Amino acid sequence: MGKKRMSGTERRDFIIGLLKKTKQPITGQELANQTNVSRQVIVTDVALLKTSNEPIIATNQGYLYLQQQSPNHLHRRIIICNHTPDQTKMELDMIVDCGVTVLDVIVEHSIYGELTGSLMINSRADVNQFVTALSNYEATLLSVLTNGIHLHTLEADSMEKIDAACKALAEAGILYTERNK
Repeated sequence: MGKKRMSGTERRDFIIGLLKKTKQPITGQELANQTNVSRQVIVTDVALLKTSNEPIIATNQGYLYLQQQSPNHLHRRIIICNHTPDQTKMELDMIVDCGVTVLDVIVEHSIYGELTGSLMINSRADVNQFVTALSNYEATLLSVLTNGIHLHTLEADSMEKIDAACKALAEAGILYTERNK
């Protein structure tokens, strides 16, 4: 006999509990398997949880619950980059090699305004998974909408690591500066 189906409330409580316990993304399919429902039911559950102000984000690796960090623990900086799609892997590798997490990518669209995509990339394995997913899904980078110009929110446990990532990007000609115009 199959697993007993959870009610919607039980399932959403289970999802929140599971996401809070891990720092690793959990795919919708994994959640569906654990709760004996379809992936689409999980997508709906997550949407409902988001409308209840649960800080869940969807990344290309799965769902994450944004844990509250003490403000002094991690440092953040938003940077502007400009490069071709072929340089994406190099850009991300340079950042994570400095011990920095790429939280997102942001572009300003002429019709929709600011568009943000959650990335949560903090290792070369994450970079490889992202680049592979782009290829497998034949997806287009958000930066294509803005001729390569985009922003990233970077996070690290020290500003020195973020400075090192910015220096590497500047040396590669990827960090956007006034002279790139």
